[in-house]
Amino acid sequence: MNSKSWRYTAEDLPQLSPFGSVLADRIAISRFEDGGWKSGGLIPMNDFRLHPGAHCLHYGSSCFEGLKAYRWDDDSIALFRPDRHIQRMQQSAAVLRLPIPDRDELMEMLVATVMDAMADIPPAPGTLYLRPILLGTDTNIGAAARPSESAVLYVMASPVGDYFAAGDRALRLLIQESARTTSQFGKVKTGANYASALGITLDARDKWGTDQILFCPDSDVQETGASNFVLIDDKTIITKPLCDSFLHGVTRDSVLQIGRDLGYEIQEKDFCVDDLLKWTQHGEAALSGTAAVLAGVGTMIHNEKEYTLSGGETGPNTQRLRKALVSVQRGTEANGHGWIKKLT
Repeated sequence: MNSKSWRYTAEDLPQLSPFGSVLADRIAISRFEDGGWKSGGLIPMNDFRLHPGAHCLHYGSSCFEGLKAYRWDDDSIALFRPDRHIQRMQQSAAVLRLPIPDRDELMEMLVATVMDAMADIPPAPGTLYLRPILLGTDTNIGAAARPSESAVLYVMASPVGDYFAAGDRALRLLIQESARTTSQFGKVKTGANYASALGITLDARDKWGTDQILFCPDSDVQETGASNFVLIDDKTIITKPLCDSFLHGVTRDSVLQIGRDLGYEIQEKDFCVDDLLKWTQHGEAALSGTAAVLAGVGTMIHNEKEYTLSGGETGPNTQRLRKALVSVQRGTEANGHGWIKKLT
């Protein structure tokens, strides 16, 4: 593609804020009916019909994913770890007892969406964010104890810049010793989990000027409302081991693998708030996620006391790991883990 065909330049990235507010012109869509998936191809980004009695509107039978397509320096296009995101969406669908998306069909939908919106992909540090969404569509408002046997699956695309309004500024977190969501749904990427964290996050922002809440039920350090949480120092990366209570982040997995490649000791273990507060005296902390990438934490607040990490800035190890991850995503660093799907 000729560079003149691109819609956005680096100077246009402020126009793409807030994150996800600008959408591509079309979506890929498929419907599950009579026991099978039927592709609807690409349709205009517009309202589509959803019955007022649809299962998803009444009983929360919906899940989604988030992944990114990148425009590399040579103007080629690449997806980062789409297979793992498809696998996680299948896991979410299974927990919610929704029709499970077919792997190959969802991959085709992702590729078709990216190729259709290729001109919308901004240059670095921007990306094209992809949002596959699965909705249960049975029209029975008495079906609270029954799964939806029909569904619609579609993929949206959004050219984006930074996820956090803070940009490169280190984040402020409030430590909250309560759960983000119900334990059995913690690993499911469903809207209800985000809704349960929204109000308390907004209250903390108003009172403390925080960016996120770090949820620590019974002092067990888990994750924030939007990202996984990791501790980092010169030798070690520490994070909670995978369980049903929090999201199994693809970026989290990528950071841990890159950390191993760089020689860090990886410790997946439980740790408590007291351990975390002691860590602030010497170590770094960061949030990992598709949207957040790896965002440094500069301040944590607990019991109305502020704890500063890395002088209130993003720490050098966090910067090193983020740079290594972004280099793989953008093709400036070779990667032997098979994470890249080249489209052009």
